Amino acid sequence: MAAAILGRLRDKPPRRGVTARMRRILPPWQPGTRLLFPIGGDADVATPTCGRPLCSCVLTLVEPPMVVRMHFHQPGGCYYACAVRLGGVTVRAVSCVCAVTNPRSLMPLPAVSATCAHLSPTGKHPTGKSEEEPWDSEEEESEESVYSGLEDSGSDSSEEEEEEEEEGSSGTESPQTQVRLIPLCPSKALEDDSLLKDQEVLLAQNEYEEDSSDEEDIRNTVGNIPMEWYQDFPHIGYNLDGKKIYKPIRTKDELDMFLEKMENPDYWRTVQDKLTGADVRLTDEQVELVQRLQSGHFGDVHFNPYEPAVDFFTHEVMIHPVTNRPADKRSFIPSLLEKEKVSKLVHAIKMGWIKPRKPKDDSPTYYDLWAHEDPNSILGRHKMHVPAPKMKLPGHEESYNPPPEYLLSEEEQLAWEQQEAAERQLSFVPQRFGSLRQVPAYPRFIQERFERCLDLYLCPRQRKMRVNVDPEDLIPKLPKPRDLQPFPTTQALIYRGHSSLVRCLSISPSGQWLVSGSDDGTVRFWEVCTARCMKTLPVGGVVKSIAWNPNPTICLVAIGVEQSVLLVNPCLGDKLLYGATDQLLESYVAPEEERVQPVQWVTASTQEHSRGVRLLIQHSKAVKQVTWHGKGDYLASVVSDNSSMQVLIHQSSKRWSQSPFRRSKGLVQAVLFHPTRPYFFVATQRYVRVYNLLKQELTKKLMTNCKWVSSMAIHPGGDNIICGSYDSKLAWFDLDLSTRPYQLLRHHKRALRSVAFHRRYPLFASGSDDGSVIVCHGMVYNDLLQNPLLVPVKVLKGHVITLDLGVLDVLFHPTQPWIFSSGADGTVRLYT
Repeated sequence: MAAAILGRLRDKPPRRGVTARMRRILPPWQPGTRLLFPIGGDADVATPTCGRPLCSCVLTLVEPPMVVRMHFHQPGGCYYACAVRLGGVTVRAVSCVCAVTNPRSLMPLPAVSATCAHLSPTGKHPTGKSEEEPWDSEEEESEESVYSGLEDSGSDSSEEEEEEEEEGSSGTESPQTQVRLIPLCPSKALEDDSLLKDQEVLLAQNEYEEDSSDEEDIRNTVGNIPMEWYQDFPHIGYNLDGKKIYKPIRTKDELDMFLEKMENPDYWRTVQDKLTGADVRLTDEQVELVQRLQSGHFGDVHFNPYEPAVDFFTHEVMIHPVTNRPADKRSFIPSLLEKEKVSKLVHAIKMGWIKPRKPKDDSPTYYDLWAHEDPNSILGRHKMHVPAPKMKLPGHEESYNPPPEYLLSEEEQLAWEQQEAAERQLSFVPQRFGSLRQVPAYPRFIQERFERCLDLYLCPRQRKMRVNVDPEDLIPKLPKPRDLQPFPTTQALIYRGHSSLVRCLSISPSGQWLVSGSDDGTVRFWEVCTARCMKTLPVGGVVKSIAWNPNPTICLVAIGVEQSVLLVNPCLGDKLLYGATDQLLESYVAPEEERVQPVQWVTASTQEHSRGVRLLIQHSKAVKQVTWHGKGDYLASVVSDNSSMQVLIHQSSKRWSQSPFRRSKGLVQAVLFHPTRPYFFVATQRYVRVYNLLKQELTKKLMTNCKWVSSMAIHPGGDNIICGSYDSKLAWFDLDLSTRPYQLLRHHKRALRSVAFHRRYPLFASGSDDGSVIVCHGMVYNDLLQNPLLVPVKVLKGHVITLDLGVLDVLFHPTQPWIFSSGADGTVRLYT
C-alpha cells in the first residue's frame, strides 16, 4: 500500500486548481508552524514561491485517523503545502519537508521514504532532531496562529475528474473531501479527538468567509478618497453592510498627549492610520524599513543594486543566421521607381541642369604673404609695430680730445665717485688722449650693450590710437539761444537803500511789489516798475528769510527774524484787499482749552501793529527759512536745531503749530510744499526726502550727489526739482524717472546760494558767490518718453563780490520773463 502511494506521488503531476488556491490562500508561515488537515485521494504538491532550495522530503505513513502533519525547516517565512490523496486508506504524515530544485515550476516530491529509517544514517532528522524526539515541543512552535482555508472545489478540469473516477473504481471509493489547514495547539497531542471534531465543522464553512489580504484593511471600505472629507463627521466610512464605521474616541488633550509622550516608551514608533483612525505600533522590522528608506537605501536588505550586468545580446557574431527565411522576390528584381528616378537624373545631366563635380586638383597651392605690402613702409606687415626709442647721440664729452671745460676736476671727480650710479649725469669720466690710437677699449661696452638689449626687450611699448574726431562733433546739438527767447538779458533797474548785504527777496502774487530783507535789520518794500522804496520796516535783527503769501486774496508777508516769524500786513495796493486780510486775522476765536504747541503765538502790540506787524510766532531757536503753502493758509519754518523740532508747520487761520517729524534725519537746509499735491519736500545736507502729508509716510528719497545742499526749487508742474549746493553743482531731478539726478550742471565756479523756477516760462536760474546769475532754458514736455531739454542761455553779471560773497538770492517775476537778484553789495538788481 505504501509503495503504491509513493509511486503515485512520484508519477502523477500536481493538480493546478488546488495548488493555485493553496498559493493564494496560505499565509506566510513562521518557521516551526505545525498544521493539521484531513486528506483523501492522491497527493498534490505546491512548490514555494520564493525560490529558495529546501531540504529533502520525508513521509511516514501510519494508520487512521486522517491526519498529515507538516513541519517547516526552511527559515525566512517560505511556505508550501503537501496534500496526499489515498484510495480508501487514510494515513498520517508525521513530518514533511519539501525539496525543490527548480523553484519556478510545480513538480512532485523528488523522494519519499516509507519508513523513518531512511531519514539519515544517524537516525537524525535533517533539522537535527531524532526520530523519537517529539515534535510537539514548544520551542518549535510559532506563537502566532493563522487560519486559512483550502477547498478542493470544482475549479479542476473535467478531464482530471474523469481520471479520478477511473482511479477510484480500481480501489476503495473515496469521496471528494474539503481540505482545510488548521494550526495545532502546542499544548495538545496530535491524536486529540477534539481537533478532528473541529475539522468537520470547519470543513463545511465557506472558504471565502475568512479570506483576507495583506494589501489593504477590509474594516474600512470607504475607498481611496481624501480622509479630510470625514474630518467633521463622527464616522470614517461604511462597512460592507452599509453601516457607519465610527472613529475611535479620542478624548486626549495636549496635556494627555504630552504625558503619553513622556511615559509611553513606544510613543516614538506609534503612528495613526488615516484610513481607520487607529493607532498602530510599528514593529522592529517596519522601523528598520523606514530607517533604510530615510537613509536612501533599498527596502530589501538582501537586494544588491550593484549586481553584474547580464550580457543578453552577445557582441560575438553568430555563425548561423537568426532566421533562414528565403529572400524576397523584390530583392533581385529591378525597381521601376528607381528606374524612373535614374532616367530623370540622366535627362537633367544631358540638359546641363546638374553639373558633375570638378576633379580635385592635387597640385599644392602657394600664397604670397607680402603681395599687398606697401613697399614704402618699414615693416609694413606688422600693423602694430612700435619703433624702438633712439639712443642719444654722442656729445663733446665723449670725444677722445674733449674741450677743457668738459674735463672733471679732482673735486668733481671725487663727488662723481661718491654718487649713486642712477644719480650721475654722466655714466663715464671724460678723458683726453693725444691721438685716436691711444684710446683703449671701453671697459663697460658689453655691459651697456646688454642693458640696451634688456631695455628694448622689457620696455612696455604701446601704440596710442589717435582718433580723428572734429571737436565740434562732441558738443551736443542744442538749439540756439535766440530760438529760446524770451529770457532776461540786460540789467534794467537797481534797488538801492540797504546798508548791508541783502539776504532774501520775495514778490507779491500780482508782481507789483517787491520785498527784501537785509542784515541791517530792516525790511524794505519796493515798487517793481520804479525801484522806489514804498515802506521800510525795522525788525531789530538779521532777516534770514522772507516770503510773500502766494494767495492773491491775502496781503500778508512772513519774515524770519532771529527766533521769531513775523506776519506783516504791508498795507500796499488795494485797500479792500489788505482790509480783508486784517478782518480775517481778527476773526480768530481762541479755543476754550489751551493746547500744547511747540511754538507760541503772540498778538502784536499797538506800536508793532501801527508798523504793520499783526502776529508773532516765537520759536525756541533761530529761524533760517519760512515758506508758504500754495493756498496761503499754511506756512512752514526751519529752525537751526538738530532735534526733531527742526521743521514746524503753522496754520495762520487757527493759530495752530505742529511738528510733523518724530525724529531728526539730519540737518535740514530747506523745505518746500508741492504746488498741487499734498507732498512736502525736505532737503538735508545730502538728500532730499519727499513725504506724503495725507498718508504721513516717506514717498521718495532723492540722492543729490552733492556734498552740501544750499537751496531748492520746484517746477510749477511738480514733477521736477532743482537743488543748488555749496560745491558749485546744480542737480536737476525728474521725479518720474529716478531718485538720482537726471543732469548735474557745473556752470558756476563757486558756491551756489539760490535757485529759482519761473511760474509761466520754461526758465530756471541760479545765483552764485562768483557774482553771476546763469539763466537756463528748461523745457519739460508733456510726453513722458521725452526727456527735459536743459540749455544755458545767458550769464548775467553786475553784482560786486563783497566779503567773498556774491549773489545771495534770485527770484523770477510771476508774469514777466524778468529776474531779481540780491547781492552782498547791498543792492537788488532787475534783469529784463
